[in-house]
Amino acid sequence: MSIKFFLQVYFFQRKYRGRFTPVVQAKWERLIVRQATEYKETALYLGGLMIKVGQFLSARADVLPQAFIEELEGLTDRVPPVERDLAMKVIEEEWGGPVSKYVIKISDESIASASIGEVYKATLLDGRDVAIKIQRPGIERIIRYDFKAMRVVIWLAKRFTTFTKQIDFDLLYREMESTLLPELDFLQELQHGRSFHQRFNDLEGICFPIYFEEYSTRRVLVMEWIEGTRITNISFMELHGIDPTEVTERLFLLFMEQVLRSGEFHADPHAGNMMIQPDGTIVLLDFGMVGSITPAQTRSIIKAIQGILLDNDDQILDALEELNFLLPNADRPLLADTIRRMIHAYETNELSKMDSYVVERLLTDIRYIVRTQPVQLPAEFAFFGRALTTFVGVLHALDPNVDLLELGKPRILAWTRERATGQDSTDSQERFFSWLQKGAIPLQKAYSLLDEPARLRKLIQATTIEKVRVQHVFLDRVVHAVMGAISLIAFFAGIFFQHVWLATTSAVFGIVFLRSFYKKR
Repeated sequence: MSIKFFLQVYFFQRKYRGRFTPVVQAKWERLIVRQATEYKETALYLGGLMIKVGQFLSARADVLPQAFIEELEGLTDRVPPVERDLAMKVIEEEWGGPVSKYVIKISDESIASASIGEVYKATLLDGRDVAIKIQRPGIERIIRYDFKAMRVVIWLAKRFTTFTKQIDFDLLYREMESTLLPELDFLQELQHGRSFHQRFNDLEGICFPIYFEEYSTRRVLVMEWIEGTRITNISFMELHGIDPTEVTERLFLLFMEQVLRSGEFHADPHAGNMMIQPDGTIVLLDFGMVGSITPAQTRSIIKAIQGILLDNDDQILDALEELNFLLPNADRPLLADTIRRMIHAYETNELSKMDSYVVERLLTDIRYIVRTQPVQLPAEFAFFGRALTTFVGVLHALDPNVDLLELGKPRILAWTRERATGQDSTDSQERFFSWLQKGAIPLQKAYSLLDEPARLRKLIQATTIEKVRVQHVFLDRVVHAVMGAISLIAFFAGIFFQHVWLATTSAVFGIVFLRSFYKKR
């Protein structure tokens, strides 16, 4: 499938090189949609790693066309369940005896089924209700074969596509291995679940399931049964008097804490892995996919957020460079202007008006910059970016008008105070940070205004250089085209007059000049 996709893209670009008209663009969109549809169908049929990779690709706007991304959105890790007898056989192999030796009863059908495992409800001998997660038979072998196939695809992509300009495939492969392979060991998931419970147990209205280590193995995981419904069930919240806005704020705080408290973060926070109980308690489930953030990365992420809150373009760009999102030759003024307009569009709620000309222009500019500028999503942030995208989608499903900047501002300022003082703030420190919050934005805008002439001068200078470069390339192409045409005429003349030396020499020169002409294009 990958080879076919690469060949289709190659021959399409070769056929329409230099004449990408609206009609051609429409053909390109149709090709991309067909490819994305085929990928989605193949992933759902094969399961395993392909679903995980498809979910990851759906967040890669820096690599894939928008049409491909839109088709992959909604690709969920849900596959048909295996036969119950096969699932029970896995439990008996892991427990070393019949299922009835450990449980009073177990559900006739699985209550959830994914590519790695499926869940049954059961009752232990002591009467406690539990959820038993069972690894799908043979999935470990399938995943390892998938990784071998992925290595071949990455080898092809590195040598026959331009994706290597925007992504480090070797680092990405290692990140996929370190994030996805632990899902095959349920004891790792148990440890992750306990770690999250210890780190965030102090957060109000958040709970995690209790795991039963004495019953858990590499392929069977036993945890507390918790009643609840999907976090996005708004009608359930209305029935029990739960405020979706308050739930949104608590969820956002939970995600912020995962970033601020450097360490592990939930790498698959979709609505199916989060439940809401009748009393409003949020339950976080499934810690099979967990990523990590270093303290240095945490500081850079907070630096970028502070730059957004304080309207400081240079601070945002510096933080993105520290995180390896920007390469050294990036056009900082161009990126700063786009970031500023994007933040303004968000703050003024223009992003919700999808028919707005301003928003359409902004999105077009962003897509252009991602394609033309040395902007990349580092492989070590691949799953963090996907987790963030998925999580923000859940928040907007709960509260379409949620203001993430406003929600994050108090926690970021509190985190800054903690790092600056190492202890609780005094009244004078509170007044200082209050002044910083209120006064830094106008001050920054004043500096930005004073800096406008310099920016304009740099823009004019860059534009002049670009015009000279374009003129030079154009003249160079004209020369090569003319010389190629002359060589072609000489070639036909040599054939007509049966002059072998003239025909051979002109053919060689014609190939050289025309090849150089196409390279210039």
